Amino acid sequence: MAEGRDILVTGGTGVLGRAVVGRLLSGGHGVRSLSRHPHTGRTRPRPHAYAVDLRDGTGLAEAVAGVDAVVHCASTPAGGDTEAAGRLIEAVRRAGVRHLVYISIVGVDRIPLRYYRAKLAVERLVAGSGVGWTVLRATQFHELLLRLVRAGARSPVVPVPAGVRCQPVDAGEVADRLVELALGEPAGRVADMGGPEVLTADEVVRMTPAADGRRRLPLPVWLPGASAAALRRGENLAPEHAVSRRTYAEFLAERRG
Repeated sequence: MAEGRDILVTGGTGVLGRAVVGRLLSGGHGVRSLSRHPHTGRTRPRPHAYAVDLRDGTGLAEAVAGVDAVVHCASTPAGGDTEAAGRLIEAVRRAGVRHLVYISIVGVDRIPLRYYRAKLAVERLVAGSGVGWTVLRATQFHELLLRLVRAGARSPVVPVPAGVRCQPVDAGEVADRLVELALGEPAGRVADMGGPEVLTADEVVRMTPAADGRRRLPLPVWLPGASAAALRRGENLAPEHAVSRRTYAEFLAERRG
């Protein structure tokens, strides 16, 4: 692995961004962690933290100056990803950064969710940026499934989308791959990264509360629309790229322990 690189990580306080930052620091690399809320409850700012809001770009030029690569993890379903990426790409171009790495989602080109369309638009901006680029698509993080199930598991019966499956992946393992890519040469669109197993929505809803000693009964609900149909077809899955090792059950057990 290359030594002594300076890497900027956007979304550096999120689940994935924190893992990427930690691995880069452990590897002896210079790291700039960019976030709207860089302290995350700390009384003192971390030396590598940069308070930058990609929604307006304030402070972005200073943050990217002199870095070798940028790993773009910042994203939100609330909207604004495309505009934020445009600002980041312009700053990267002006600063002469040689490599821009972007984390996307398996199925963004096949599932017409608004958030997925935005992620696909960012992929296209990155590819057309004129900067050396790499895009990695991953399946659903363990933390996302846990959050979704807990939000809906307040009653004994939990509605679940009928016929939908998922392939949860460990965010730490995705971070390992992003670090590897960021320290390498621009590679364009690389192979997708999926979790080790495909689970039904029923299985996820049964497993998650059970890890906390509770029981919940999944109630399959047929969802209309093109996005639901795409999910039933498995467009969110990458079974041919089941390269991650940590299962969802292991993730739940470790949290409980």
